[in-house]
Amino acid sequence: MNDLDLFSDPYGDGRPPPEERLSRRDQRRVRKRQKRRRRNGRAAVLFSLAFLVAVFGTSGVLGYAWLDNKWNPPDYKGQGTGSVTVQIKDGASGVVIGKALEEHEVVKNHRAFVKVFKAEARASSIQPGFYQMRKKMSSAAAMALLLDPKSRADNQITIPEGRRAVEVYELLSKKTGIPMREFQAAAKNTRDLGLPPYAKGRVEGYLYPGRYDLDPNGSAGQILKQMVTRFNEEAEKEDLVARARQARLNPGTVITLASLIQAEGARPGDLPKVSRVIYNRVEKDMPLQFDSTVVYALGKRTLTVTNQDLQYDSPYNTYKYKGLPPGPIGNPGNAAIEAALKPEKGPWLFFVTTDPDRGITKFASTYEKQLELEKEFRAWQRANPGN
Repeated sequence: MNDLDLFSDPYGDGRPPPEERLSRRDQRRVRKRQKRRRRNGRAAVLFSLAFLVAVFGTSGVLGYAWLDNKWNPPDYKGQGTGSVTVQIKDGASGVVIGKALEEHEVVKNHRAFVKVFKAEARASSIQPGFYQMRKKMSSAAAMALLLDPKSRADNQITIPEGRRAVEVYELLSKKTGIPMREFQAAAKNTRDLGLPPYAKGRVEGYLYPGRYDLDPNGSAGQILKQMVTRFNEEAEKEDLVARARQARLNPGTVITLASLIQAEGARPGDLPKVSRVIYNRVEKDMPLQFDSTVVYALGKRTLTVTNQDLQYDSPYNTYKYKGLPPGPIGNPGNAAIEAALKPEKGPWLFFVTTDPDRGITKFASTYEKQLELEKEFRAWQRANPGN
């Protein structure tokens, strides 16, 4: 057998291939099976092609829809209906404002508002506060209301540093129309106010002074909680707890100390010196003898303290009891808290505000010098009767 015979007789046995040895009926079955396999293969290929077209076609549609939503976000039409109050916080960006409006269902999509915000030259003039808006407004209509001063609630208030809690209630009541008794009742429900543990359940000292935008629909409790929250934020920012620990003080003691500094210091530059006087007197086991603590205990405001006043029996009377009073006597600001933690170095044991009108406070390290300063103050009192 030569090489050519190997190809013509692959089995080398001289017999025809197996399929030729099948009967005609079996051969027809084989051919049908082969045709069916070819049809199924073509169907699978066509299905795969159809699937790919569907996937890429749908992706194209979805991709176009996504891009269209990004470039042309949905927006309501018209001026809207109803009424809803929305707070715009200080320093809020267009995105933040837009999300606040979307959350309150004022605009349909915050991105639509952002487009209007970026195109509006006066957008940066939007003031923080609470605005009366309408639901389902166009972004352009919403922007127009935010730029209209009449839409903004006149509920902004500034609480001065050093005000007592009862004085804060009076200011808030006058501004909001909420009866003062509701603020007093809310102050007793301290669990809901978020007071820090070192406050020991008392709001005095923890109603942080500063400017506030009050919710025109807010309750007395919500307003006080807003102020306590501000205190907590400032305390965290200034790392009050850790710094108090470094000074070997309880954070609550720092706030009590700061309230005394705030009450006695006339000018910001005097606060660290007043702080040093307190430290020096406590270290020497001397009573503080602060008039501010006596009038706090008496519940009045006056620069004239009588001998009878000094006999008033109260743990806040620092003429009768040594050391710090049991709690704050007002709500101090950040400068007073800083002074409580960082007193200025010096030998002072006394100080007198010799001219309250101009806020002049003088310091002394001897009792003799203190008597001279008191004479200056008495002369001011004579020249300014009724104070």
